[in-house]
Amino acid sequence: MNKRYKYKSIKLVAFLLIAVSFFSCKRDNNSPGFAYFPDMAYSNAFETYSSSPNFSDSVLMLLPVEGTVPRGKVPHQYAKTFDDQKRAGLELVNPFEQTKEVLEKGKEQYIIYCAICHGDRGKGDGHLYTSKLFPVKPTSLREDYVQSKPDGEIYHVITLGSISGLMGAHGSQISQENRWRIVSYVKGGF
Repeated sequence: MNKRYKYKSIKLVAFLLIAVSFFSCKRDNNSPGFAYFPDMAYSNAFETYSSSPNFSDSVLMLLPVEGTVPRGKVPHQYAKTFDDQKRAGLELVNPFEQTKEVLEKGKEQYIIYCAICHGDRGKGDGHLYTSKLFPVKPTSLREDYVQSKPDGEIYHVITLGSISGLMGAHGSQISQENRWRIVSYVKGGF
């Protein structure tokens, strides 16, 4: 009898587990269900630029510690001067070879960041110039003036902008790797 009772109770428990699993699922996709740890699901967030009781100066948006460099980033060691532009051309070396993949990625980045001014084919006939939104014709990237420059010099101009001030700095917008890919595309992709 004891064996029979165990067998029936196991069957009953199994049946109850199956029944509970069927009834615990809702078919309403708009309901998130139950929150078992609501303190993690509904945390108290602070508004940007608001004060915070967690820090002594109550500043929420903290600046990085002075002198620190984000992991994987190499700071650009050159100033926006003609001499440093030439020095960058001599010292900086493009880490990418002109492979098909690098040129394709460089073209993607070029279209996103450069084509608006320099044009799809790099002739200085981008939309901003042809629509008369920018009064000065951008430099043609296909002429010897640019093509004869070392890769590091072009990288420097993309990073800090042109010395004349007509081209703005793109170092904060484009990652270091993508700047080098753009350089590869400008030098060999048109």
